[in-house]
This record gives sequence, structure tokens and C-alpha cells, in this order.
Amino acid sequence: MRLYQVTVVLLGLATSALGGGLVRRQATNDSCPGYTASNVQDDGARVTADLTLAGTACNAYGTDLVDLKLEVVYETESRLHVKIYDAEELAYQVPESLFPRPSSNDIDPADSALAFSYTSSPFTFSIRRKSTNETLFDTSAASLIFEEQYLRLRTSLPSSPYLYGLGEHTDPFRLNTTNYTRTLWNRDAYGVPTGSNLYGHHPIYFDHRGSAGTHGVFLLSAAGMDIKINDTDGQYLEYNALGGIFDLYFLAGPTPKDVSVQYSEISGKAVMQPYWGFGFHQCRYGYRDVFALAEVVTNYSQADIPLETMWTDIDYMYLRRVFTLDPERFPINLMRELVDYLHDHQQHYVVMVDPAVSNRDDVVSNTGYNEGVEMDIFHKNANGSGYYTGSVWPGPTVFPDWFHPSSQEYWDNQFLRFFDAETGVDIDALWIDMNEAANFCPYPCLDPEAYSDESGNPPQPPPVRNNSDRVIPGFPQAFQPSTSQTRLRSRQANGTGKYLGIPGRDLINPGYKINNAAGAISMNTIPTDVKNYVGSYQYDTHNLYGLMMSIASRNALLARRPNRRPLIITRSTFAGAGSHVGKWLGDNLSLWEHYRTSIANILEFASLFQLPMVGADVCGFGGNTTETLCARWATLGAFYPFFRNHNGDTSISQEFYLWPTVAEAARNAISVRYRLLDYIYTHLHRQSKTGLPMLNPLFFHYPEDTNTFSIEHQFFYGDNILVSPVLEENATDVTIYLPKGIFYDYWTHEKIVSNGSFVQLKDIPFTSIPLHIRGGSIIPLRAESTNTTTELRKQNFVLWIAVNETDQAEGSLYLDDGDTLNQNATSEIKFAYANGTLAMTGTFNYRTDVVIQNVTVLGSAADVSGNSSSGYRNGNLRVGGSAMVRGPISLDRASSRSF
Repeated sequence: MRLYQVTVVLLGLATSALGGGLVRRQATNDSCPGYTASNVQDDGARVTADLTLAGTACNAYGTDLVDLKLEVVYETESRLHVKIYDAEELAYQVPESLFPRPSSNDIDPADSALAFSYTSSPFTFSIRRKSTNETLFDTSAASLIFEEQYLRLRTSLPSSPYLYGLGEHTDPFRLNTTNYTRTLWNRDAYGVPTGSNLYGHHPIYFDHRGSAGTHGVFLLSAAGMDIKINDTDGQYLEYNALGGIFDLYFLAGPTPKDVSVQYSEISGKAVMQPYWGFGFHQCRYGYRDVFALAEVVTNYSQADIPLETMWTDIDYMYLRRVFTLDPERFPINLMRELVDYLHDHQQHYVVMVDPAVSNRDDVVSNTGYNEGVEMDIFHKNANGSGYYTGSVWPGPTVFPDWFHPSSQEYWDNQFLRFFDAETGVDIDALWIDMNEAANFCPYPCLDPEAYSDESGNPPQPPPVRNNSDRVIPGFPQAFQPSTSQTRLRSRQANGTGKYLGIPGRDLINPGYKINNAAGAISMNTIPTDVKNYVGSYQYDTHNLYGLMMSIASRNALLARRPNRRPLIITRSTFAGAGSHVGKWLGDNLSLWEHYRTSIANILEFASLFQLPMVGADVCGFGGNTTETLCARWATLGAFYPFFRNHNGDTSISQEFYLWPTVAEAARNAISVRYRLLDYIYTHLHRQSKTGLPMLNPLFFHYPEDTNTFSIEHQFFYGDNILVSPVLEENATDVTIYLPKGIFYDYWTHEKIVSNGSFVQLKDIPFTSIPLHIRGGSIIPLRAESTNTTTELRKQNFVLWIAVNETDQAEGSLYLDDGDTLNQNATSEIKFAYANGTLAMTGTFNYRTDVVIQNVTVLGSAADVSGNSSSGYRNGNLRVGGSAMVRGPISLDRASSRSF
């Protein structure tokens, strides 16, 4: 397929794809002239052209650029790259060092699933799916605008399209398509309000058209932007960006999963996480001292609720200053004993690190600041006079300039010193926060002292509690009343250039105002006129700050432990972050609404944005949870990839053991999660290699079933376990959708034959959650749950074979040591069941003492397996039973077993 120049067009008309045909409509009245294409060079795989302003500049929000360049590349059979940029190549482009570009095969257009075509004057272009002749993207709906500080591009869409993505947000999973604006500008967004920009910047959308296929569109841009979706004057999607270029990747699909895989080839594959990272984690902002941490660890143990990892918020810091310890509440000797205790009990420890560094050096030595000054790695004021000073938790702070060539060395040094395994706080993973970057001091920050925390008050640690009567069973003597008081101490001293941004712009008040919920783009962050070391400005790189901190932090953890997989959980993200870190969804609230919206949020990151290690604060961060909400959330959170209970210092405590119902719900949920840990770990490994998502919206599996297109409160955990949580307060029933096919109740093994219908489930205990296994799958589970993932790895496996309509099933299991960065020996095992025979093939290089203990075939006539104690009633569905066959079956070699 070649690019064909069209010299005669119907000006003023736009095309919109509806089904397989084209419908003409009048374009929006627009005084901007657009551009004219000339000097077209077409060598097949690559097309280039000059674009020249086609008339009198409209200068809508600044100055129109006269000369642009067009580059079109057929990169693969399923990916087409269209780039429109300024001829002088001054406009900001995301550095390849931060976002490596995918390799291009430069294929013959005849081999592509997509076709590019254009009109020459005014220049417009369209992307067509060749197999259906359907237009997927068509810019003739409005003229192209390319100004120094404003870019606009509009595409026509089918009526009422099914669009997903364009996050981070808490809006519906299927995006609203009427009078809707999706703003991308990373910000500190307490309460994660709907209809606003949040912490992350992921400008990719999936356009799902049912049987006609799914495609994706990714705009590689760090610019702040409004993406408008509306149906006035025809359905459209419109980019309105504050700068940069149009760097568009079109992904052909044709299935939703195909689009996800194709996006992973651009964003980078998801990073593999340590096995123990899938355990249950506990945190709270407001643990006032090291004894409080020890008490929580002990209370979980006494409640028989497995706790894998204990976390600490900024409480451990001296006056909330990064890379310091409060010597009175978290003295180093007790912190080391706490971590030793956790490690001795096969548990882990994590703390938070913020990017903002206190600029004070009083009482307790502030090494993080002093060394940063010595290396000169902090951001400077816009006029170059001294360091820019904002205000975060510790009061006045400075911010690392991640573009500085010494910033990585600086960050490594802080980690190697403060987190030294022999002398410091020996953390096992890292939590990074406030990296949008957040700044409590509103623009212009004239008095950082006045904004030391969110309430405008200087930070004050909580008063010391009397420890004379605090007995913490199981902990060393230093934590007991007889000696602990003597261990507490009072506080004692102890540019311009290529791709760097067009010069001469108003970097504080651009003419176009994006719908930033914080107000002006410099509000509550590093001002946008602050210059980076390399010559770019925060105006262009603001949305990259969190990603750059994530990369620096991963490198710093690797400097500490070069051979171990780092687990890093961040708040602020940019496209591609999943190849470096995991993510939590920020400061949600203890509301049923946030319980529900968390499901779509998790799916966005895991299945659309290629960031699968994601979770929300279970039971909510802000406000006060209730027993029933926390119980339900414990069961739902067990099916987040990242599972952590975390809440704020002004909220009531919400550790799972505080309520009988929540404790029981947590024990049940963690037991299921741990038994399924290798199942989901296998799916993560697959995503890290192929891009196939480990969590799946229903329409990913059933792309032609229109009932699934808008479902956002059910999802598949892995490929084959349907999770359908109860959604309302005090409810014990829920209506769920079961697509056409065979399903099995996880708890009872009841067989359900569905014709694709909504079903009401009743009598669901507050301590349980509806789960169904998809027919045709083989699920590997650990035979027993345990209190730690270390012990879990010693348990044998069982297989559940959930046969489909033809009495067949398949599944997989990945095994490795769970922690090493570069694995020497792994097993990738495939299971297949047909005609009463189970076959096991693959690679078997990871040596293990565990075996497959038994195999259960679901749906058999005899009901000899399954546990109905946590079950509930289904309505009007045919059911069957299950049968068990004893093992053992070795995991060290291929084998076949008949039943």
C-alpha cells in the first residue's frame, strides 16, 4: 500500500467512521487555516512531507508555526507511526533515555493492517483498517493547529464510541463521550476526585468497536493537555496540548488483548516483581513510634492473619525530613531490631521516601541536603539565583533535578548510606510519594515557612507515649517495658537546544488554560519556569518528574542489592512506568464509591497502561471506614495485584484484626490469594514477556458480547477467575454478568451453564466474595495457605481442571526462585486436559521439592471435592459436581496422566 496524494478534496467536509461506511458532516467553523503538504517523499515504508501554514495565522493562543515536518512510518504489521513536528526541531520531545522508542521493521505498506492517506490542502490524514475498510482516525473534522504553546488535533469517531484509557482518573472505565474533558497534568490529588486530573499521565486510548475490532492510539507527549470528547457537530476526540509535538502511534489490534500487547512494545514490558511482593502489606500514616509498629506486627500474628510486610509512612523521619530517623521515636538500634525481627520471621519492611529535601541543617545532621548542595543537584530558581524552595512535609524544601548528570550518584549515595544493611535501615523495598512533584506552597511561593504542611502549620510529631505498660509478645527485650524507656533518646545533634522547547514562551501563563484542578499549571508543584540542568523547563517536563524519580530509585535499590528484584511502589507515573515500578492509586477515601471505582482504576493500569503491579489503599486512606466496608474491601483487595491496608493519621485505625468480621474476611481472602499466588505470578511473568495483561476487563475476553463493554465492577483475575464483588453497603446480594459458556463456582465447584445473562447472587457473607472459574481452564493452587510467602513456596500444588463444553481445559505454571533479578533456572509448564488425559509439557529447569498433590476435575458426576462453607446461592442455574484424583505428579519433568 502506498501513500496517495489527493489534490482535489471537498473542503469543509469531514469523514466519520460508522460501522464500515463513511458519513459526511459539516466541519466545525474554524478560522485557523491549517497546513499544506508539499515535497512529499514516499519510499513505501516511510513517507515524509513539508507542512506549511496554509493561510493567515489565526494565533489562537500564541504564535502559529509556519513550517512543520511530517513523518509516517509503517513500523510493524500492526503499528503505524505518524509524527508531526516543527521544522526547526526545537519543540520539546520526550528524551529516548527516558522513553526508548520501539524498533521499526520498516515494512512494506502492503503487509500492514493499517493504511495511511491524506489530503494535501488543508492537510488532513486518516488511518484505515484494511480488512474492514473502516476509518479509525480522521483529522478532517477540524484544522490542524500547531503553535508555540498550543497544539490541536481532532479526529472523528463513531457515534457513542466505547473508549477506554486516557488516565489516571477515577471516571468510569468506559469514558464518557458527551461534553467530557480528560485533563493530563500530574498533581497531588487528595481524595482522588472524579472529573479531574490525578497523579499519572497515560495518553493512550482503546477504541473498541465490537465485531469490527479494537484499535489503540498513543500520543507520546509529556505536555499538559485537555483531551475533549464530545458529540456536538458529530462525535469526536480532540487533543489540546500546551506544547510538544504530535507523536502518534496507531495500534491495529484487532482484539483488545492484541492492542495491549502492541502497546507493551512501545511502553516497555512490565517489570517482574518479587514473589513476596504479592503478600499482604500493612501501613498507616500515624504510627507514632517503633513500638507501635511492633504492636501491629504482633497483633496480626495473634489474630492469625498473615502479614508479609510492614510499612512505615513519613512518621519515621526526624521532623519529616527525608533520609533521617527520629532519634526519639524511631532510634536506629530499635529500628534495626525491628527489621531483624521481621526478617527472622520471614517478613519484610518498607519505608516511604519523598523527593523534596529539607533545606535545614539543625539539631540532627541533614546529610541528604548537605550532600545535594555539594553536588549541586537541586533545582534552581528561574533566574538562576539559588535553589528553588517550596514547602512539603518538613517545611521549606528543595527538589532534586533528575536531569542533572550527578543526580543518580547522589540518590545512590543516600540509599547506600541510609539504607545500609549493616548500619542503617535495612529495607526490602521502597515506597515513593509526592513525586508529581507536590508542593504545599501555592504559586508564587513567597514564604515557604508558612506552608509546612497541608494545614499551613509547621510539622509537629505526636507526643511520646508512655511505654511502661506496653507488652509486645514475641519481640526482643528492647521492646518490653523493663528496658524500652532507656532506649528512647531526646533529640540531640548526631537551555535552549534541539527538542528542549521553543524559546521565548510564557512558561507560567500560557494562552490556553488546561483544566488543571489545582488551577494554574505552577500551582502546588515546582514552578513551570524552573529550568532543568539540560536546558529544558518544567513546563515541558513536569509530567516526567515522577517517572524520573522512579528510575533513579530503582537504580539506587539495585546499587544496594544488584542481584535482587526491586519492588518499588510509586504515586506519580508516566507512560512506560510499568517497566520500572509498581503503583498505588494515591489518597482515596473510606467510601463505598471509592471501593467501587478502584476496580476500574486497577484495570486501567494493569490491562491498558502496562503497569500491572497496582493497588488501592484497602479500606480507604482518608476518612473513617466501617466494619462492613473494610470487610468487603479486604476481600476485594485480595484480588488487587498489590494488596495493602493503608490509612491516614486523622482516621480511625483500620488494621484488619480490629473487627471480628474484618478479621475473618481477611483470613478467608488472604488464604485464597496465597493459594492462587503462583497462578497470578505466572500471569505477571507472561505479561513481563509478552504484554498479555494479568488482569482482564470482561470485554477483553468477550470482545463481541456487547453486554461486557461497559462492565467495570467485575474483572478476570488472570485469564480465568472472574471476580464479582458485592457493591453496596450492608448488601448480601449482587447482580453479576456471566458471559456465554461454562463457569464453576470457586467455593462450591458448582457448574454453571450460562447463555450470557445477568444473574443475581444471594446470601453472600460479609467475609466472602463471589468468584467463578471459567470453563476450559486449569488452575494451579498451593494445597494449603500459610502465614508467609516463604512458607507458601514449600507447599505442594493441586490442580483444578475446569472443563469446557468439549471436556477440555488448559493452563500454565511458571516457577523460579521468586527474588533473583536474572534467573538461572526456571520452569514454564503447560497443562492440557482432553479425553480424560492430563498432559504436562514445557521446560523443567527449576528444581523444587514440591509436587502436584492431587488433581480435581470440576464438573464430574461425583461431588467429592469443594468447600461450600464460604459459598452462597445461585439462582436458576444448572450445576454439577467435581471429582478428585490423587497424585503425586512431579514438577521436574514432562508427564501424562489419565483419569
